[in-house]
Amino acid sequence: MDTTLRDGEQTEEVNFALPEKLAVAKKLLTEVKVDRIEIASARVSAGEEASCREIFLWAKENSLLDKVEVLGFVDFNKSVDWIEGAGGKVINLLCKGSKNHCINQLHKKPEEHFLDVTKTVEYAKSKGFIVNAYLEDFSNGVREDENYVFGITRVLNGLGVKRIMLADTLGVLSILETKKFVEKMVEKFPSQHFDFHAHNDYGLAVANSLQALLAGARGVHVTVNGLGERSGNSALEVLVPVINDFSGKKTNVDELKLSAISHLVELFSRRRIAKNHPIVGAVVFTQTAGIHADGDKKGNLYKSKLSAKRFGRLTRYTLGKLSGKASIEITLKQLGVTLEPEELKKVLSRVVELGDKKEFVSKEDLVFIVNEIKHNGFVQKFKMIDYSITTKNGVKPKARVKVSFNGKEFSASALGDGGYNAFVNALKKIFKKNKLSFPQLEDYEVRIPVGGRTDALVECKIIWKRGNRRIETIGVSTDQVEAAIKSTEKMVNAILIGE
Repeated sequence: MDTTLRDGEQTEEVNFALPEKLAVAKKLLTEVKVDRIEIASARVSAGEEASCREIFLWAKENSLLDKVEVLGFVDFNKSVDWIEGAGGKVINLLCKGSKNHCINQLHKKPEEHFLDVTKTVEYAKSKGFIVNAYLEDFSNGVREDENYVFGITRVLNGLGVKRIMLADTLGVLSILETKKFVEKMVEKFPSQHFDFHAHNDYGLAVANSLQALLAGARGVHVTVNGLGERSGNSALEVLVPVINDFSGKKTNVDELKLSAISHLVELFSRRRIAKNHPIVGAVVFTQTAGIHADGDKKGNLYKSKLSAKRFGRLTRYTLGKLSGKASIEITLKQLGVTLEPEELKKVLSRVVELGDKKEFVSKEDLVFIVNEIKHNGFVQKFKMIDYSITTKNGVKPKARVKVSFNGKEFSASALGDGGYNAFVNALKKIFKKNKLSFPQLEDYEVRIPVGGRTDALVECKIIWKRGNRRIETIGVSTDQVEAAIKSTEKMVNAILIGE
C-alpha cells in the first residue's frame, strides 16, 4: 500500500497540489500497479477534500475505488461521513496501539477507547465501508504492555476489520524485535491480515518491512522516495526489488516504472533524491573504478540481480581519475569511435589529468578530448563567438548572441524570464533558421565548492532530451550564466555530431 499522498505529504515543506495528487494517484495504480493507495487524512482541510473528490471520481470511473483509502479517526461518524461525502468507501481507522497513548493522549481507559472504536467501526460498516485499522505506536505498545495490544486487536478482529496495520510510528524497532512482535501477532491471530507500517528513523524501514513479511505480515506500506515525517518511510522503489529478491514472494509492481514515478514525485515534492539513492538515483548504475569496467568487459564480473536493464536504465561508466582503458573503450564504443592503442592511452591520460582537477568528464566531453588527440572528423561544428545579456530592474533580460554554426555565422536576440532563458530563446531562433529542433531541458543543477566564496568556480550540469537521446553536459566558470552557456555549447556540438 502506497501512502505517498498521505504519510508522504507529512514530509516537511511537501504539499502536493490537486493536479499533482491526481497525477500521482493515477500513475501509482495504473502504471506502477501498487495494490492500494492512501491519499489523505479525513477532515484536514477543504483542499484535501477537493483532492479526494477528484481522485475518488476518477477511481470510480475506472473501477478502482476500493483501492483508494483515507485515514480516519475514532470519532464515531465524523470521519466516515467526511470520506463518504467526498465519494470514498475505505477508511483506515487510527486506533491507539499503545496503552501509553490511550491514557496520556486520549485521557481514556482502554475499555473506553475500545468502545469508541467499536462504535466507529460499526457505523462505518453500516454505511457499506471497507474498514482497516492502524495500531498507532504499536512498536512501543507491544514492548510496554502486550496485553493492551492483544486486547485492541481482539476487538478489531471480532469486528471483522479487513486489515490491521502494525505501525512502527517512531521507527524504533530493531530487526529482531520486528520479527519477534510480528510473529507473536500472527500466532495469536492467525486468520487476521496484518500490514506493517515502517518509519526510517534508524535507517531500518526497508529491512524491518522485509522482516515483517518473513515473519508473517501480508502487506507493507511504502512511500515514493521514502517521503514521510522525520526520516521518512519505507521507499517503494527500494522495497519492491528487496521483496522480489529476498522474501520468496513477488509484488504486482512493475519495476520498469519505478524510475518514472520516483522522478515525478521528486518534481512535485521539490525534494531532490540523492544521486546514490538505490534503484533510482542518478549514479547507481554508474561504474567509476576502471577495474569494474574491465570486469564487465571480460564477462559481467561486477553485475548483480540489480541490473540497469531490469529497471529500464542504462549502465554508465564515469570518466575521471579512477578510469581505466576499459571505461574509455566502452564509452567510445557507445559513441561509435575506435582508437588505436597509443591513442587510447593518450585519451586515458587526459581523462585522468582532468579527474585530478576534480573535473567530471561526460560522454559528450570525451568527443572533444578525442578531437584533441586525433583529428578524425570530429570538429567543433558550433562555437560561441560573442554574446551579451542585459538585465535591468523591472525589465525582462535580453540576450544577443553570435555563433558559428557549421562554418556560417548567425546572430539573434531575444527576451527571457532570466538571463539564461533569454540566451536559450535566442539560440532557438538560430536552430529554427537551420531547421533543427531544440532539445528539451530535463534537469539543471548548479554546484559551487563548500565555503561560499563569491568568486568560486561554478559547475553547471544540464541534462537534455532530444527524442530518445539523453545528453548530459557540464560547463565551468566563475559566472553561473557563462557556465550554463558553456554547457549548452557542448550540448549543441553533441547534437550536431550525432546528426
